[in-house]
Amino acid sequence: MKHETVLVLDFGGQYNQLIARRVRECGVYCEVKPWTAPLTELKALEPMGIIFTGGPNSVYLPDAPQVDPAIFTWGVPILGICYGCQLMAHSLGGQVVPAQADTAREYGKTETCYDPACKLFSGLPERGISWMSHGDYMAKVPQGFALTAWTDMCPNAAIADEARGFYGVQYHPEVAHTDHGVDMIRNFLYQVCHAKGDWTMEDYCKTAIAALREKVGDGKVLLALSGGVDSSVAAALLAEAVGSQLTCVFVDHGLMRLNEGDEVEQAFSKWDLNFVRVDAETRFLLKLAGVDEPERKRKIIGEEFIRVFEEEAKKIGAVDYLAQGTIYPDVIESGAGEAATIKSHHNVGGLPDYVDFKEILEPLRMLFKDEVRQLGRELGLPEYLVSRQPFPGPGLAIRIIGDVTKEKADALRLADAIFREEIARAGEDRNLNQYFAVLTNTRSVGVMGDGRTYDYTLALRAVTTADFMTADWARIPYEVLDRISVRIVNEVAGVNRIVYDITSKPPATIEWE
Repeated sequence: MKHETVLVLDFGGQYNQLIARRVRECGVYCEVKPWTAPLTELKALEPMGIIFTGGPNSVYLPDAPQVDPAIFTWGVPILGICYGCQLMAHSLGGQVVPAQADTAREYGKTETCYDPACKLFSGLPERGISWMSHGDYMAKVPQGFALTAWTDMCPNAAIADEARGFYGVQYHPEVAHTDHGVDMIRNFLYQVCHAKGDWTMEDYCKTAIAALREKVGDGKVLLALSGGVDSSVAAALLAEAVGSQLTCVFVDHGLMRLNEGDEVEQAFSKWDLNFVRVDAETRFLLKLAGVDEPERKRKIIGEEFIRVFEEEAKKIGAVDYLAQGTIYPDVIESGAGEAATIKSHHNVGGLPDYVDFKEILEPLRMLFKDEVRQLGRELGLPEYLVSRQPFPGPGLAIRIIGDVTKEKADALRLADAIFREEIARAGEDRNLNQYFAVLTNTRSVGVMGDGRTYDYTLALRAVTTADFMTADWARIPYEVLDRISVRIVNEVAGVNRIVYDITSKPPATIEWE
């Protein structure tokens, strides 16, 4: 079944994934494509609408990202957001100039007025807060466009040529700070693009199972099972599709959380799966010895994972497919086309050039994290597994800043366990979406038992988030942080100082590496 599709054309905006997620929340399938994608490639996807993202560039500069002018004569509705709005204006005969310091330049929460006669704002309040982030200004809007939203500083906060289905907003409707922002996106989808809304997880589940059965046939599948949400849902989906043709290999690389290897094995012992646990701690630590650059760590771990799977596949017999729990943010963040690489995920950008399998299966490749959780529930996975907080594929290797050793891993494992235990004891786990410890590469002077120490600084990280695309640092009560700090310093050898990370995403990422 072919779904209704909306394309998000990415111009380097920090919220590109969030825009796509908002579209899917509204029941319409969406994909992110780089602005360099040829028009023929975009047309082949038969989208019912296109959204231009924001971006860091100024459209009037010679090297600024542009689009094929034919996109505006295609007949497909377009919503331009921030840079996307200015690009539309610039391309269609308007004029975009640098904003002056005292006028038109806006950042953050801004009181905004909307014209309810515009389809984009139909049924919504005439005033509200929008999230602005633009240093350029549309001095002249193209012919045929009307001004449909304004602020005290900016008379053209939104523009529209409703005859052609072109809409532009200077602010970011996709972020939670914008009042009724998702409703504006929904209006674009349903009132402008005339979507019916055929994107449901129940339908995706049935379609994915059927597609996997057709592709695999009577072949054998080897799944890289980490025990995290993504790989567990992938295991359940594949088990439903191909049953006994699936073997799940859990590689215990010695970089898991405390007791996690045993917990994973126990959780899957009840399933009708071929489960193989490989103790590979020594070989992984040898490969990582002396390596402190995070991208190299990821790539080393990615390649070593593949080599372990190849070895296990030979023991099992002929295996045709390697399956992974890759999800859509992994793909986007690892860089695709002209997209910037934020970090290489070991199951995407960390793969070696040569892989000894017929093909790699990634059944969750087009799903966001919350969609993966929905799919897990659809497949009947227990809630404790579906709701588990994310844990990176490279494990503690990218939560140890600098080189990785067994001693550091053991120290971090214990510190992280204390952190999680105290958070749960205080009932704060219900308020947090992800929390963990990071062993920094910074050492400092301390005093213990009247003696001088020179040990490591440990950082605590906790965030709240709706989708993991953006995140806010969590306000953990001081008394809880104090209890955690006292326990870690007293119980974990080699750590004498605790700090708490109070940086949101963006500008930081949730993980440190």
